[in-house]
Amino acid sequence: MTAPAAAATPVPTAAAAERVLVLDFGSQFAQLIARRVREQNVYCEIVRHDITAARVRELAPIGLILSGGPNSVYEQGAPQCDAGLFDLGIPVLGICYGMQLICQALGGSVQSCPSREYGRAECEITAAGAGLFADVSPQTQVWMSHGDQVTGVAADFEPLAQTGTCPYAAIRHRERPIFGLQFHPEVTHTPEGSKVLRNFLKTFCGAEGAWKLGDFADETIQRIREQVGDDRVICGLSGGVDSSVVAALLYQAIGPQLSCILVDNGLLRLDEERLVVEEFSKHFKTDLHVVKAEEQFLSVLAGVTDPQEKRRRIGHTFIDCFTSEARKIEGAKYLAQGTLYPDVIESGAAPDGPADTIKLHHNVGGLPEELGFELIEPLRDLFKDEVRRLGLQLGLPEELVWRHPFPGPGLAVRCLGEVTKDKLDTLRQADAIVVGEIKSAGLYRATSQAFAVLLPVQSVGVMGDSRTYDNALAVRCVNTDDFMTADWSHLPYDLLARISTRIINEVKGVNRVVYDISSKPPATIEWE
Repeated sequence: MTAPAAAATPVPTAAAAERVLVLDFGSQFAQLIARRVREQNVYCEIVRHDITAARVRELAPIGLILSGGPNSVYEQGAPQCDAGLFDLGIPVLGICYGMQLICQALGGSVQSCPSREYGRAECEITAAGAGLFADVSPQTQVWMSHGDQVTGVAADFEPLAQTGTCPYAAIRHRERPIFGLQFHPEVTHTPEGSKVLRNFLKTFCGAEGAWKLGDFADETIQRIREQVGDDRVICGLSGGVDSSVVAALLYQAIGPQLSCILVDNGLLRLDEERLVVEEFSKHFKTDLHVVKAEEQFLSVLAGVTDPQEKRRRIGHTFIDCFTSEARKIEGAKYLAQGTLYPDVIESGAAPDGPADTIKLHHNVGGLPEELGFELIEPLRDLFKDEVRRLGLQLGLPEELVWRHPFPGPGLAVRCLGEVTKDKLDTLRQADAIVVGEIKSAGLYRATSQAFAVLLPVQSVGVMGDSRTYDNALAVRCVNTDDFMTADWSHLPYDLLARISTRIINEVKGVNRVVYDISSKPPATIEWE
């Protein structure tokens, strides 16, 4: 049994008047669109593609954005939207699939095109001075990702831009505030994309840009005080930025009424427990419980190799350990979690959000109903970069706020194949070398995430005069603004050489080190 899903956190009053909805048609960039809108200080939520016009009217957004998607709009069963959306008078911007959907619904035609466009393209703005392209260069670079395209528009539409193979790279309705872009303005590969989004939000949606994280913090702290009263709150602490910011918010709101639980599952990084306790003691003068549970987690992971099964078992075991410790804390009525907006979306837990579950998140729901806790998830409307900025505003140290992300299931998803204590110890040592050398080179803040991955691959090597047959280890280091797309970090060769030499010399059982030069997409940041 699982706890009831928490209601969506109310957004600040200023933001509620300036809400933009992104209708998700399966795009890998839907979250990125929402982030780009928020960068304009306009609050944004991702909702189901089939949300009804009546529900949209109830939410009263100032604008709608229809995302891209992998389907063809003319295929049977392709995701559609409520055609009534176009009659609400709310400004609409369709991106890629979203544009094709608009054209199909309003009298245009969409077909598979012989000249597909994937990647960078030169785009010519044909409607000079058009509001959507104000301050955008007449010849601008855009990012295309489509095999279908609009081949004809209704008389109510006019083209705004074109590429060498796409005559309708951008369109607008002549009377209604409805726009379409065949390219993706939300990705960094479209350098002037933020201008296009800003023009849509400010010129056509009338956005004032009133959403501020400082206001969010003040209102969240006040809301926690009113909700909690004199009761006690339990917070799961991991040492990462998410749980630390939650603890900081709670501490400012209720002080000594906060109890924190750290579950040492044996899947943490080198010296993680000690470092978390030290950092916690510096910044919070409140109750801390440490649960030693390495044997319990290793037992349930024995023989398991499937990544999702690892996550599932780790999640269930975490709940068991956390629940057992939480029962010992008297007067606890609330449970606080560091759930972020991507977690809510990817788990299918958002009330109006996409229904598909992308991956399992142990933070979203999951605690037994009989435990009787009410959930507090103060960060569930925020993205990672917003959480970092909030942490700095709350006075947390930069070294904690800018710490690289660490997966909830810990090193279990960086130890490919079966997880054992020996493998984890090997991985811990190697990972510490990777991160330590990158810090020594002064590149830790310049990179977004760096770690080691122990591979279930053995290869022949030579150490001294002896033949070895030991493990291969991959080093992964990426640069990203949003963790939705990422490029591999071009680390200096001498740094990579030091990392490799130290790992092979100092970590028993490893005789080969490789560097992962895959970008996301098509790869993911983590290996599992």
